[in-house]
Amino acid sequence: MSASHSILDLIGNTPLLRVNSLSELTGCEILGKAEFLNPGGSVKDRAALGIINDARQSGALKPGGVIVEGTAGNTGIGLTLVGNALGHRTIIVMPNNQSREKINTLRAYGGDVRLIPPVPYKNPDHFVHTSQRLAAELDEQLENGAFWAGQFDNLANRRFHEVTTGPEIWQQTEGRVDGFVSATGTGGTLAGISRYLKASNPDIKIALADPGGSGLYNYYVNGEIKVEGSSISEGIGNSRITANLADTPIDVAYRIDDKDAIPLLFDLIRSEGMILGGSSGINLAAAVRLARELGPGHTIVTILCDSGLRYQERLFNRDFLASKGLTLPAWLAQDSA
Repeated sequence: MSASHSILDLIGNTPLLRVNSLSELTGCEILGKAEFLNPGGSVKDRAALGIINDARQSGALKPGGVIVEGTAGNTGIGLTLVGNALGHRTIIVMPNNQSREKINTLRAYGGDVRLIPPVPYKNPDHFVHTSQRLAAELDEQLENGAFWAGQFDNLANRRFHEVTTGPEIWQQTEGRVDGFVSATGTGGTLAGISRYLKASNPDIKIALADPGGSGLYNYYVNGEIKVEGSSISEGIGNSRITANLADTPIDVAYRIDDKDAIPLLFDLIRSEGMILGGSSGINLAAAVRLARELGPGHTIVTILCDSGLRYQERLFNRDFLASKGLTLPAWLAQDSA
């Protein structure tokens, strides 16, 4: 009999999926790492498992200790899933402007969700700082202590991608990968994968995809953090260089607008049966940009981060999209609120 002994065994080893329409459009092989197939539904399951394993091994997270984190949602879901499987309660501090679907998913997993108003990172009431203070308080109060995951600056995040996601991409492409492109929030996914791929072949081009409302594009192009525009995508972009992202070998950066990413997502629903979230749209639009720069015959890999079903109230809401200058396709608009 062949059976996994824990749901944690199902994190990672996700398939590569050829995006046929974009491959045919560009003459390149555009491949998506299907991270939405992780048990918690997103690429953040990997960061959660890597961070918790590292904390348990170092003693920072004691048996029965509480996990605390500030997150836009998906990392919280991953941490709660992993925590449940290993006997840890999880408290998640989250901006109250994130999707209702992610909040409900966290609560369904049994996470203790603390919603707070969104504020800039420099504000002491930012969700990251709030979660760090809460973890310190609970660590003193609770018998088994509390552990702050600190996904943005905890290097266990990128290390786990460097030893899992990067090697998987290399093996699945048989080393025939010319470019890797991804948006970034914590920096863990892009940094870890890039380090492995560059070590395997320094000629692989690494591209950053950055949404509106983030300052990373301007940093890599002009040398300064400058936030411009906005995006309906969640969990990507940043106004600072995290410890995970620092020193990451990035060759090119693209600013991707929602008007380019969101229609692409709608096309993929009808043409290929894929319902993906906004960050995947940003990634795929940037993969097309990189493919056009490299020219036909190259292989580009990106991350399919999570499902669009995690953002139904926004991604498929005619009025919400209209308020952002976006429109539903005709085949969806007739049934949308």
